[in-house]
Amino acid sequence: MALLVRVLKNQTSITQWVPVCSRLVPVSPPQGQWQSGTSQWPQMSQSLALVGSEKMAGVDIQLSRKYHTTNKKIKIAALRMYTSCVEKTDFEEFFLRCQIPDTFNSWFLITLLHVWMCLVRMKQEGRSGKYMCRIIVHFMWEDVEQRGKVMGVNPYILKKNMVLMTNSFYAAILGYDEGILSDDHGLAAALWRTFFNQKCEDPRHLALLVEYVRKQIQYLDSMNGEDLLLTGEVSWRPLVEKNPQSVLKAHAPTYNDEGL
Repeated sequence: MALLVRVLKNQTSITQWVPVCSRLVPVSPPQGQWQSGTSQWPQMSQSLALVGSEKMAGVDIQLSRKYHTTNKKIKIAALRMYTSCVEKTDFEEFFLRCQIPDTFNSWFLITLLHVWMCLVRMKQEGRSGKYMCRIIVHFMWEDVEQRGKVMGVNPYILKKNMVLMTNSFYAAILGYDEGILSDDHGLAAALWRTFFNQKCEDPRHLALLVEYVRKQIQYLDSMNGEDLLLTGEVSWRPLVEKNPQSVLKAHAPTYNDEGL
């Protein structure tokens, strides 16, 4: 606190200048009260600072609660979205129509493709969407590890395979991102390298998957971003579309009492 004291020679009074409402106002205290008056200034400053800090602390607590509440809702929505990738996907149809073996690795490749499409959509929703993407990937790896344990895979082999799948995941994400921004030839090349593991002998299978990814990305883009952040509910189009006109008719999400 700014404080100016002016001492006038040959005068017994002392003029004290204190800031009031951004101005300096002279105050002349009675004799004998100088020491007691100055001793009160720091205490007043501390009390004002304490009140201000309490107000700021209250604001910080409110913002913190709002932040954690929002993050909790996003985590629930992320879990639901990942669950949609593994429970609402017709894996048998992929095995049959794409002529890929019914193995754990094939399951992972199909799941990876659908998780990537969710990431593409949610990255458009700013910071909340990007945070949700990280949570979705986290749930995916937890699920992969748990499924490996249930299948009785040796822990050493499982850990080694997790490292390989992690490398494959990030390589696939980069390839798919480049493919979706390119033409159908670029997307087909990315799917051929990752999804089919460079072993697709029938080009019709590749064309079918390219069409599926294009229409699914378009379908996800038609969904409301705020609804996806709240519910995380995603429905997938069939691999072979019976009614092409229904691709853009996204179903309205449902909410419970907590707005989730």
